[in-house]
Amino acid sequence: MSIALRKRHVLGEASLDRGAYSPTNTSSAPATPRLAVDNVTLEYRTRQHVVKATQQVSFNVQEGDRFVLLGPSGCGKSTLLKAIAGFLTPAEGSIRLDGNTIHGPGPDRIVVFQEFDQLPPWKTVKQNVMFPLVASRTLGRKAAEQRALKTLEKVGLGRFADAYPHTLSGGMKQRVAIARALAMRPRVLLMDEPFAALDALTRRKMQEELLALWEQEGFTLLFVTHSIEEAQIIGNRVLLLSPHPGRVRAELGCAEDSLHSLGSEATKARTQTIHRLLFENEVAP
Repeated sequence: MSIALRKRHVLGEASLDRGAYSPTNTSSAPATPRLAVDNVTLEYRTRQHVVKATQQVSFNVQEGDRFVLLGPSGCGKSTLLKAIAGFLTPAEGSIRLDGNTIHGPGPDRIVVFQEFDQLPPWKTVKQNVMFPLVASRTLGRKAAEQRALKTLEKVGLGRFADAYPHTLSGGMKQRVAIARALAMRPRVLLMDEPFAALDALTRRKMQEELLALWEQEGFTLLFVTHSIEEAQIIGNRVLLLSPHPGRVRAELGCAEDSLHSLGSEATKARTQTIHRLLFENEVAP
């Protein structure tokens, strides 16, 4: 079944009870989005200046979405991701996970960064995947080892479980980072330009593998990129942000775009629309 036609899948084991958020809505109605960002303004403060990273940004992410934040460098994409992860507090607005306001980091939101040094070099691949499971007390050591090995098989690294990060290629290290995140079974997987530092061929391979994993696991994905092509390949929904400070310019559905449709007239037309919305000074209402 193609990604464009795949129905949203509910991952039964995705919910964890240890998220750092406080209940504001106990309703389990299907209408509640997995993630709700409402009029969020984010700021960086120094003694002399207040710099706004985003200005009143709003969007909803539904369970099973592949939602992409797309915009030029400096538009606040990564800052938004940090706030959703719980590392920054909005100056204005609110961020809610399953109807509950986020107040800090939690194992229900795991971030995969682009840096290759995110894996402790003294731990084996298996130990790297196990670590957050044990540290967060999500699982005991034996159960964590079993889940780590199972998840490594899913990303094609089962035979490298006892290897150390320095023996792996850049793409393999990113697969370990993705396995470590997926092993936690987060409610939202947050990815901050995870393939930006890879060469073009490895990047394309990682895009294919991420989509295959999404087909298999049905996780909810929030993905940051500044590549229009990557946004269309990865996302079924794409939010376009203006240059600094980031504001919402538009949201587009890209579920029909894929690695196999890049040369089609429909996909090229959406690429042109995205480019126009991102780079024109004035956006038509």
